[in-house]
Parts: sequence; C-alpha cells; structure tokens
Amino acid sequence: MTESTLAVAPSGDTRAAENPHHARRWLILVMIGIAQLMVVLDATVVNIALPSAQVDLGFSNDARQWVVTAYALAFGSLLLLGGRLADLFGRKNTLLVGLAGFAAVSALGGAATNIEMLLVARAAQGVFGALLAPATLSLLTTTFTDPKERGRAFGVFGAIGGGGAAVGLLLGGVLTEYLDWRWCMFVNIIFAVVALAGSMVLLRNQRDAGPRPKLDLPGTITASAGLFALVYGFANAASDSWSSASVWGFLTAGVVLLGVFVWLQQRVEHPLLPLRVLLDRDRGGSYLAMFLLAIGMFAIFLFLTFYVQQNLQFTPIQSGVGFLPMVATLMLSATSATAVLLPRFGPRPLVPTGMAIAAAGLFWLSGIGLDSTYASGVLGPLLVMGFGIGLAMAPAMSVATFGVEAHDAGVASAAVNTMQQVGGSIGTALLSTLAGNAATAYLAGKVPTPQLAAEASIESYTTAFTWAAVIYVAGAVLTAFLLRPGVPKGEAAPGAVHL
Repeated sequence: MTESTLAVAPSGDTRAAENPHHARRWLILVMIGIAQLMVVLDATVVNIALPSAQVDLGFSNDARQWVVTAYALAFGSLLLLGGRLADLFGRKNTLLVGLAGFAAVSALGGAATNIEMLLVARAAQGVFGALLAPATLSLLTTTFTDPKERGRAFGVFGAIGGGGAAVGLLLGGVLTEYLDWRWCMFVNIIFAVVALAGSMVLLRNQRDAGPRPKLDLPGTITASAGLFALVYGFANAASDSWSSASVWGFLTAGVVLLGVFVWLQQRVEHPLLPLRVLLDRDRGGSYLAMFLLAIGMFAIFLFLTFYVQQNLQFTPIQSGVGFLPMVATLMLSATSATAVLLPRFGPRPLVPTGMAIAAAGLFWLSGIGLDSTYASGVLGPLLVMGFGIGLAMAPAMSVATFGVEAHDAGVASAAVNTMQQVGGSIGTALLSTLAGNAATAYLAGKVPTPQLAAEASIESYTTAFTWAAVIYVAGAVLTAFLLRPGVPKGEAAPGAVHL
C-alpha cells in the first residue's frame, strides 16, 4: 500500500480532506470496539470456564491460577513495547498482526490437550493482546480529532472497557453451560476474524515521512522486565505471604528496574516512553485515575462474583446477568460524560465526582449480610457503581491521550492499558490479602460451623469492598488536585500520523 503523510487538521473540512479515515470513522469505531471487546472479555471469560477446564485436563489448583496469571504477565509486561511498535511500524500493521495472532493462539488454547498447551496459549494471547490494546486506542485517538465526535467515540470505548469484563462473565457462563469451556477460547476467533476483515477494508497504514526512529532497546528491556517483576510479585502475593521472597524480591526488582527505565528515558535519543507524555498534569491525573479504578473494579468483579455464586447460589449465567444493570448505567454515564459534559466542563469535576459516586456504591455494597438478597443488597450498589465508574473512566481515558504528539500516540495509549493492568494486579494481591486476613480474624478462637464459615466469607467480601471504597475516595481527592480546571486546550501537535 502506498505510504503517505497525514497531517492532523485543525478544522472539520480540512480534516475530512486530509484524514482518509474521516469518512469511515464510525465504521472504524465499530471495528475498534470489536477488537477492544475481545481483549477485555478475555480477562474474565476464561475465569468462569476454569473449573470445567480443570476437570477436563486434570490439572491442579495451583496450575489453575497460572491460566489467569500467564495472560496477565505477558500482557502487562509488553504493553509499552506494543504501543511503541504501533508508532514505529503503523497502527494498521500492528493491529492486523495482533488480531491474526490472537485468533491463532485462541484456537490453540481451545484445542489444548494438557495444561502446558493451555498455558502457552494464554501467554501468547497476552503477547498479541499487548499489540492490540494500544493499537486500538491510538487508532481511536488519531481517527477522531473533532472534540464533539471524539467525546462520543471515547464514551463508547470507555463503556466497552468498563463493562466488557462483566459481559465476559455472562458470556463465559453461557458458553460453558450450553457448549463447552473450550468455546471461551474459540469465541475469540469470531471476534478476531470480523475485526480483521474490517481493518483490512477500512484502514490505511501510514507512517511519518523521513527517517524512522530507532527502538529504545535498553528502555524496552528494563520496562518489560520491571513490569513483569511487578505483576509477578503481586500475583504471588495472592497465594504466598508478603514476607516471601517470591513476593518482596520480585516487587523490589520491579521497582529498581522501573527506576532504571525512568533514568534511561531522560538520556536516550529515542525513548520508549518519552517523559513528556507522563509529566502533563491532566495526563498524569488521568493515568492515576485509570490505575485506581482498576483496583476497585477488581473488588467488584471478583468478590461480588464469589458472593452471588456461593452465598446467593447464582449459576454462572445468573451471575453474568446480575452484572448487566451495572453495565447499563456505566454505558449511559460514559457516553454522556464524554459527549456532553467533558467538552463543556473538562475532566476535573467529572473524574473525582465519578470516583466519589463509585466509592459511595462500594460503601453501600459493604453492608451486605447473610440475609441480603440480590434486590435488597446488590442491585442498588451496582447501579450506583456503574454510573460512577463510567463518569470517571471514559473522560480519564480520553484526556490521557488528548494533545499527545502524533508519533507518541501509540505509547501514550499503551500507558493507559499498563496502568489498568498493574492496577488490576495490585488489586488482586492487596484486596485478596485484606479479605483473607478479615476472614481469619473473624474465625479466630471460635468453634467452626457452617454458619460461622458463611459469616466469615461475608466479612471478607465486605472488607474488600470497604477498602476499595477508601481507595476510590483517595483517588477522588488526588485527581481533584492533579487535573487542571476547565476544558483541555489544543489539538494534537501538527505532524505526520502513522495509522
């Protein structure tokens, strides 16, 4: 395909003439949404299938954890590299490779005959997901440059990011109950083929004229190794004690390696993650919001799933359906926030308010007890939490990539996904530890009975919800200070955009 240079236009008419994606932008949004939904779904759709897969393949409970962790490790550690590759080689090329690879390794996982084969497939899904996630977000950033249209597009994208995990629980339950656990892997092929065909037809691959910058190899190694160590350390904390070398050793190594990475980024000619991307107040506040939102969302999806299945005796399908009210309010607030409120008021009132509303929902949810029902104890908090998360997440995601220079769009988008992934990993370890300690303390010195065990499980869930709410309150305060008042000014810097 012929390469050309695309300038980011300051006006609608010029943009339509110079941006070859402008006329097809809403179809491109559909394609981007399908690709993003596949990546988001894969974080939860497999969870529901794990018990069935364990019986079929005969692996241990310890190995079960690694079906989830293998994906998280590869995905989290390679996101920054995936974002920079999209900047260097074109977002269409990166997206096509990511989609084709994701489909192939999903087929491998669905056909797995042993745990080793499944783990390889899950890790490979993480690798190709690290190409897909930043490519889709950076494509969205460079395709929608009109502020009003950008708001609507990011509202849809944010709704997919926030609600996709809940939809994954429902889809995983349906596929496992009515087909087979393997279809939780095979279903990715359908998403990937549709998105692949749409990408090939709708997108043009373009890159900057002139010499192509070199890949920052030292930065890539230190960033990838540091993120791997962090995610691995927090993953171990979910099963090992915090005093274990497998936890603090990897966490220490991760912090040191990321410190070296930051030092290198100030000294190399072509940094993997230019610090100018992170040091802007609005982007910094948005990255922090995405990080903290991921911690709280982990508490909602994991512990609430345990509660409705173990205490309310919901089936996997009923559990997934139970999350749909949250998805509905999340989509409503996300699309309204970015299309209507963000262009008028800016992110400062929206992100902190959204986090405060979500915190209120979590505090409300922490009041569940043994006699609570879905209608009395869960539905209301879900509606409130969904509204708050959508109000905070979609504007934060939009502002995190707003005003980034064209050649940094991919890595800026990757940083958003990295914050979410690391936040989810920290949430897994931190809240699981707090929940486990709460249950142990509740049982201490008491005679074990089924009633007492049920009460202890409720105590663990409510502890996790309460701490997640506290984290959201802290996030509301911090983002209120970090984010600038008013509407962000300026378009992305003029220059060539390689899509």
